[in-house]
Amino acid sequence: MPAVTPLADATDGAASGGKAASLGAAARAELPVPAGFALSVDAVEAVVQEDPAVAAVRTACAGGHRPRAVRSSAVEEDSGEAGFAGAHRTVLGVCEPDAVVAAVRRVHASGDGAAARAYRGRLGLGRARMGVVVQELVPADVAGVMFTRNPVTGAAERVVEASWGLGEAVVAGLVVPDRFRLDAEGRVLERTVGEKDVALRAGPTGTEEVVVDDAAAHAPCLDLGQLAALHALAEACDAVYGPPDHDIEFAFHRGAVFLLQRRPITGG
Repeated sequence: MPAVTPLADATDGAASGGKAASLGAAARAELPVPAGFALSVDAVEAVVQEDPAVAAVRTACAGGHRPRAVRSSAVEEDSGEAGFAGAHRTVLGVCEPDAVVAAVRRVHASGDGAAARAYRGRLGLGRARMGVVVQELVPADVAGVMFTRNPVTGAAERVVEASWGLGEAVVAGLVVPDRFRLDAEGRVLERTVGEKDVALRAGPTGTEEVVVDDAAAHAPCLDLGQLAALHALAEACDAVYGPPDHDIEFAFHRGAVFLLQRRPITGG
């Protein structure tokens, strides 16, 4: 397998990891996935060892200064049995080729971190085999997570948590996000406005926290049109992966919705 594989060509989870295979399926189905490429487990190991694969990564990232997201894609990751959410590293806002290479190495190292080792131990898994996904970073106006089945009650409804800026503010617990519940047909059942007093934005050297003014902090970050777009995205994921249990990370930029990650809902 070449060192760099266009995301739409990432078909083998055993080679490139679960996240790459999942996003590759979405890209082939023309879901709104940010452009990018996958590094196989072997390619990541080669990058860590300063193999010539490093040159291929630098070439793939040359010719522009767009921020990128560098995400883990371990072989078992984003499967029905193991999610690894929060255990493996994501590096956001890297621009220059050398910074992308360094981010790939940081993601690889996270597979041997304490949180990842503990999680793997609970599941009886061996050493991490780490692939990596590199994508264009969506400069999100709003982002968050959507579960297509209530992860607490098991009800057949969509649960959305969202905030201003990049979705890592929600994932990392930096804010109290807005929370929405939709029924299986997309009708709004409940809306709870959180306290979104900071937003993560892509800066020149990564991400930075930006203070959100009080009015926006206590105003809903998603409107009915955006919730309808998320419902449509959930239905599109049903068509690609089969219904009904999706854990989706999404972003909105200039009114368009993007699928950042999709995994089955797991217990951890």
